[in-house]
Amino acid sequence: MIKHLVVVGVGLIGGSFALDLKNQGQVQRVTGIGRGRANLETALKLGIIDEIGDGLASAAASADLIMLAAPVGAMPGLFAELAPVLPTTCIVTDAGSTKQDVIAAARLGLGARVHQFVPGHPIAGAETNGAIAARPGLYADKPLILTPLPENRAADVETVEALWRACGARVACMDAALHDQVFAAVSHLPHLLSFALMEELASRPLAEIYFRYAGAGLRDATRIAGSHPEMWRDITLANADALMHELDALGDKLKSVRALIEARDGQALEELFARAREARSNWLQGKYNE
Repeated sequence: MIKHLVVVGVGLIGGSFALDLKNQGQVQRVTGIGRGRANLETALKLGIIDEIGDGLASAAASADLIMLAAPVGAMPGLFAELAPVLPTTCIVTDAGSTKQDVIAAARLGLGARVHQFVPGHPIAGAETNGAIAARPGLYADKPLILTPLPENRAADVETVEALWRACGARVACMDAALHDQVFAAVSHLPHLLSFALMEELASRPLAEIYFRYAGAGLRDATRIAGSHPEMWRDITLANADALMHELDALGDKLKSVRALIEARDGQALEELFARAREARSNWLQGKYNE
């Protein structure tokens, strides 16, 4: 039981975390912290939080658990603000999509108290944001990656793991560097491509005609271009090296596809498409989870 949970960033991720813990009877009181008063008032009306905090420092003074669900670019400032007021028994965790940069910020900001920070990343989300997007059950049967620090107390890691399991998540641990490498490929790159495709089409002189006749293909391929720009700016810059590697790899693949098209090699194209289709089918059927 968490007596007092503080959520920094009461949107889809932080708000859904709070709702699930409330529904499971795992938390008594939730305080919301954020930059937008209107969003916090919405969260209060929806029952996601029980009170709006005056600030992180004052809310943290009585907290048992602090969830940092803010953009990763905000993490250094949040850790610096927490350092002088963090209770010795309070656990801090996060939901950031990059881990090496957040861990570095925690080490710098929290110093000797970094052992109280248990890094995490829920693999769930949508292109919607804000408190209005929060919903119970978001994490049901979804992966949750923890990247524990050598300094973490085992009991603190177990507490964070248990809370995510209460939300329905499938918890796994991973090295932070490997995490950033993997998610550069399977999350950050797809988002970047979606944003880039929409920007490229929108900048064309005949953009209105293109969009007028666009259908499900473009809609499905660019769904995640509706995601929060600030959040994805921070993720892109935080994981820039791994992401540039993935861009180079995809660029090479696109060049090889272009060469097949130029050669009018229909058989090779069909074989490539068939391999891609099979890989996607295996993924959606959960064969890679076995």
